Amino acid sequence: MIMMKNMYNTNTMMGHRGSVPCDFNSNPKGFKVTIFIVGLILHLSSHFIVQVGASIHEYQNEPFSRRSNSLFFHGGSEGLYASRVRHIPSPQDKPFIGKSFIRFESITFQRTAESVEKQNEMQQRTGLVEAIIIRVKDRTKIGGSYLNSEAICCTPDLAKDGSCKVGEVIIHQEPDKLDGPTRIQTFFEGKNRETKMALETIEINSTGMYYLYFMFCDPELVGTLISGRTVWKNPDGYLPGKMTPLMTFFGLMSLAYIVLGLLWFIRFVRYWKNVIQLHYHITAVIGLGMCEMALWYFEYANFNSTGSRPMGITVWAVSFSAIKKTFSRLLLLVVSMGYGVVRPTLGNITSKILLLGVSYFVASEALELVEHLGNINDFSGKTRLFLVLPVVLLDACFILWIFSSLSKTLEKLQIRRSVAKLELYRKFTNSLAISVLLSVAWIGYELYFNASDPLSGLWRSAWIIPAFWTCLAFILLVVICVLWDPSHNPTRYAYSEETGEDFEDEAISLTGGGIMVAGDLATKLERKERKVSIAADHHVFGLGEDLEEDKRE
Repeated sequence: MIMMKNMYNTNTMMGHRGSVPCDFNSNPKGFKVTIFIVGLILHLSSHFIVQVGASIHEYQNEPFSRRSNSLFFHGGSEGLYASRVRHIPSPQDKPFIGKSFIRFESITFQRTAESVEKQNEMQQRTGLVEAIIIRVKDRTKIGGSYLNSEAICCTPDLAKDGSCKVGEVIIHQEPDKLDGPTRIQTFFEGKNRETKMALETIEINSTGMYYLYFMFCDPELVGTLISGRTVWKNPDGYLPGKMTPLMTFFGLMSLAYIVLGLLWFIRFVRYWKNVIQLHYHITAVIGLGMCEMALWYFEYANFNSTGSRPMGITVWAVSFSAIKKTFSRLLLLVVSMGYGVVRPTLGNITSKILLLGVSYFVASEALELVEHLGNINDFSGKTRLFLVLPVVLLDACFILWIFSSLSKTLEKLQIRRSVAKLELYRKFTNSLAISVLLSVAWIGYELYFNASDPLSGLWRSAWIIPAFWTCLAFILLVVICVLWDPSHNPTRYAYSEETGEDFEDEAISLTGGGIMVAGDLATKLERKERKVSIAADHHVFGLGEDLEEDKRE
């Protein structure tokens, strides 16, 4: 529903009245080919990828990078809450109920053959690799900044006062605080090319954003690779701290969509003889919203219980999300064009609308798949920028087209002096304009939030960013449901032919009961509506009888 998430310059789009800003060539065969390719990719992916690591961070022969006089590898970062012990476990109970921890499993370091040749066979320990666990707020305790040095590894000069040991990472540990950085050391033995880190679990007793680094200071270990995995867990499950509130949020949004769907269904059934084609589009968006929120809730719940994101449910959640976003944008577009109000069909622009919709679905699906099927820390900025740009450009096309069409629709209604329909579209325009202003303001806040918190120190409130867009989309959908709700008076928004208007399809059935609003009958309906709308009391109770008289004439 909301296209503003990735847009930053939208105020200039409000008054545009030109031709359709995004011109797409009609190519029905391209639709089938695109859909076939997307389906084939998803089908093949489901066979090759069973599950994707999330709170279980896996390393597959990863290299180390240089920083200052050290070499390091970023092992992961997550928001972790302090352990909450529910009871003293007995031998039969699981030892980590209600606890937060980081567990090292099968961590292996492999150095190069050249490094092995330089070692003394008689020497017991010939290389050191350290695992450092640190909270964001304690980051200044790593390195020699408190010693007036930019070094990360201890040098002979810095070791003179006994504050650090040569060959180790400098860590400033305050004696009266026990929750500072944690150091775990692993040594290479003799001329062994590989060494394995002992299976160890570090309990988390302080809430914070934790970073894990594997580091070494020995220049002879250059080229060393790391493999294995670490498991990160919060007191209530494996879901990262910044994602934990989203599971509850998606559960509440599922209930909200169910309530909206129930109310809409009641109105739909009650006035089913008077519904128009647009009502079916709105019903589809509500149904997709229900499925989307429910799937995300179950995806997060499964993630929380297992620590991994299975391919199947995640792809379904991502796909429904992309489909719902596409249908929501198409709904806004056709409503802005006056479909069913000032025009009976979309005419020859139908293929262009479908092409724009399919293109947006493919771009959105690709972005969502990479975001949610990769390790939660492995989505690089360059990759995201490459995938975000097509979505941004297509969103721009939607926005320009929507406001251009909305301007033309309002102009037509003013010429026709259709008071009821003009008032309806003015309310819709105001709602859309407010959503645009809110979107622009939130984008500014989001940019400020990300710029002021590069290390995710505010991780406990980060869930609000995506939640806002979901809420705004839901509110806009509710507004459309209220404005175009099924009723006993379909002529207040149903299409009626006006003299001098040129449409390709003059007659079309817009209601489920087969009511044809074309020709003379449509003209009479519009005339009756115009008379009723300018009456002092604005009542429409006599419309049925007037219609019968017109039929007899």
